[in-house]
Amino acid sequence: MKKSSKWLCTTILFILSVVCCIPHRVNALNIYNKPSNENTSKGLVVDARCAIALDSKTKIVLYEKNSYELVPMASTTKIMTALVALKYGDLDKKIEISEKAAGIRGSIVGYKKGEKISLKELLFGLMLRSGNDAAIAIAEGISGSVEEFAKLMNEYAGEIGVINTHFQTPHGLDKDEHYTTAYDLAIVTAKAQENKLFNEIVSSRDVDGKAYGFTRSFHNINKILWEMPEATGVKTGFTGKAGKCLVTSAKVQNNDVIVVVLNCTPRWKETKRIYEYVNKNYQFKKMFSKGDTVGEVALDKGTIKLQCPDDITIPTKNEVEYNVKVIKPEKVTSSIYKGDKVGTISIYADGQKIYSNSLEAGNNYKVRRFPKLFFMR
Repeated sequence: MKKSSKWLCTTILFILSVVCCIPHRVNALNIYNKPSNENTSKGLVVDARCAIALDSKTKIVLYEKNSYELVPMASTTKIMTALVALKYGDLDKKIEISEKAAGIRGSIVGYKKGEKISLKELLFGLMLRSGNDAAIAIAEGISGSVEEFAKLMNEYAGEIGVINTHFQTPHGLDKDEHYTTAYDLAIVTAKAQENKLFNEIVSSRDVDGKAYGFTRSFHNINKILWEMPEATGVKTGFTGKAGKCLVTSAKVQNNDVIVVVLNCTPRWKETKRIYEYVNKNYQFKKMFSKGDTVGEVALDKGTIKLQCPDDITIPTKNEVEYNVKVIKPEKVTSSIYKGDKVGTISIYADGQKIYSNSLEAGNNYKVRRFPKLFFMR
């Protein structure tokens, strides 16, 4: 009974880990205002079946309409195709264009059967010209077939936390089991934006084939790059079932915001309206810088400083109360080294968690272990 009670107490103490609030830092940023229950969609009605605006860095939703509804997504699929190709493919590999790739319908680059094209060039054709032929060539070049590549797409989607999406093709032509949500598509885009080449491709208006050593030059069909100066990509899409779709990345106060509109006939107009809404209603506040110490774990043999692994910049709204909480362990039973994950920082807006990330140890903390001595009786 004594051992059981001791174990129970220890467990309760761990669950009720010390929670440190840091209101003075938030006050200094002038974002502690009156609480509000305002919905992100209030004051903006968008002519789209589904829509979302997402901060690329923190994944905080800034606007949404039916953002978790399962819908077809047309050629915006190719964002995932590019992401998988960049992860698993060899950019310099020459891929032979098959009869299947050369004969695909819809939007194409115009590759001919038997041509050998580098994966890098195929990616430009995929994203700038929305080439279905490029999509099939990429799939066959990496996985051997469209079907096997679709499996890879689904596996990788699960790895990055995209759980309400299913891929059947690399190009996005209508299929019964090919669907996503606006939220998932924004998450896929945010992941793709971590890749420098992806950003270079989708932000390019015109590409000189000779300068890149390609077989062709490319003109980007994504008009948002011309219609909205702050836009930096990403991808258009259209099929009979999906309607007109658009995924856009744009700079808002020097931060990347992703705007997705699905089944949206006035997609250029509505994307700009969502962008303007975000820019007007949100202020991006740097709450902590990389390396800032936000708490300490006080122990018998010393302390462990808890530091931010990255800058934390949060999109904030007026009349919303923001709180910062640091959760840290009460007991440490093994050595900790600088850079190890220890504790968590979370940010709440009107009591709802909007951001969470692990903290890092800012110093070493060694736990000495002594060998047990056994005596013969």
